[in-house]
Amino acid sequence: MPFLGYVGVFLLLPTGIVIWDAVRNPAGQFDLSSLKLLFNPDVRSFFTGSIELSAVSSVTGAILGALLAYAVASGNPDGVVRRLYLAGSGVLAQFGGVTLAFAFNAAIGPSTGFLFHADWYYNFPGGIGLIYIYFQIPLMVLVFLPAIDGLKIQWREATENLGGSTWQYWRHVGFPLLAPAFIGATLLLFANALSAYATIQAWENQIAYTVPQQIYISINSEVGLASNEGDVLALGMVVFVAIIMVGYALLQRRAARWLR
Repeated sequence: MPFLGYVGVFLLLPTGIVIWDAVRNPAGQFDLSSLKLLFNPDVRSFFTGSIELSAVSSVTGAILGALLAYAVASGNPDGVVRRLYLAGSGVLAQFGGVTLAFAFNAAIGPSTGFLFHADWYYNFPGGIGLIYIYFQIPLMVLVFLPAIDGLKIQWREATENLGGSTWQYWRHVGFPLLAPAFIGATLLLFANALSAYATIQAWENQIAYTVPQQIYISINSEVGLASNEGDVLALGMVVFVAIIMVGYALLQRRAARWLR
């Protein structure tokens, strides 16, 4: 009951308010015409930007994070290295927003004249995509490591006893078993980047590239495409994230069959 109450107050209630405000006209009457805003070319460009940034950071973060997770899983399960990596990943996965954007800019951004040129750094999605990878990789380590731990050493030994090579083991056993967990984790990273706001807002607060940025502008600006533009954009995000998380849940259920 406490959990349901928490979810109801902080998740279901705000979502319901957004949906209700998105389907009302300025007079407060039920009206679905405002949803046409989602098909406006200008609005579609914000969704395109969000998808592009999320795809770049999630795929790159998933590949690098999976390799790092495999390296961690190959070591001593009770060793210091594994504990340090898990603790560090838990912290860095939540390290975002203004602090991350400032740390990246101060350390290797164009203001220091080190590594990156300003034109590339402020090119979307290049510079911000690299910043997003900073918290995508540790998140991938956390969610993908249990799947790698689920690979039993007996399966590799059985492959070797049957004359199979390392490539054949990964081709016919390892990769097929890890594929649902990997794709599901990538979807989770995609949803994580899709809803991120503070980092990209600190990186660029003059031009809106993504939906969360435009929602902020809609709320704070007196000039907009519609009076409930922010609610309609938020509704589109809710639908988009819901579809992604349903896919993630289905893939996790499939991966759980062999993790038992």
